[in-house]
Amino acid sequence: MYEPIRTKSVHTTAGDPGAYPHRSREEELDIQLAGHLSALLAVTDELGDGEGGELIARQVARLRGAPPARHAGLSGATPEALHRKAHALAGRALVVAASRADTAAAILAAERMDAHTAALTGDPLVAAP
Repeated sequence: MYEPIRTKSVHTTAGDPGAYPHRSREEELDIQLAGHLSALLAVTDELGDGEGGELIARQVARLRGAPPARHAGLSGATPEALHRKAHALAGRALVVAASRADTAAAILAAERMDAHTAALTGDPLVAAP
């Protein structure tokens, strides 16, 4: 009734652990955090925030082991839309940084969220005493 399978299965068996590379949870979180920070860097560069961009670039370089590529093109979005996007990206970076217990990246992400909130509301940032 059914024809037998004549080709080898494309699926690996559970007993073959060396069949594909594995990364640890920490490595996966590093990759994810570097990705969120790189996206934030692109938006920050588009907004023209050189100081903020340098701080983010240092964190990306620390995570990746090499300096990041800087944003070359412009999206044509309004500054308000860019600040909203940057705020969301900084929030994502903060979540990942907190889950991997990366204090430096978490502080940077929180500061960037504050900066973009201030830019959206028009309120000046208040420095901590």
